[in-house]
Amino acid sequence: MSAPSTPITAMLLWNGIKIMVTHTPNRFGVVDHIEVHAEDHQRLPITETGYRSIWLYEEQLEPHGSALAFVQSWLDIEAVKPAWRAYAEASRQMNLF
Repeated sequence: MSAPSTPITAMLLWNGIKIMVTHTPNRFGVVDHIEVHAEDHQRLPITETGYRSIWLYEEQLEPHGSALAFVQSWLDIEAVKPAWRAYAEASRQMNLF
């Protein structure tokens, strides 16, 4: 078991939304921690509040190559689900009242 690493932060632009992704490998000497923060707390397919935290084993991240690629893939997968598609469509509609 190795010592925890320093958090790594990167920016992602997804569908026009700026997202900060912070990855702390080997948090607590056991699992990796990823935090997702959307600019201005914008809703995302993975969170209604613009913030999401997830714990993963290194083996779960490895196929993606990086935490940023993992989050990009996660967003893309969730974005095709009916709930997000309905939200996205409703967001594009103008409210006349």
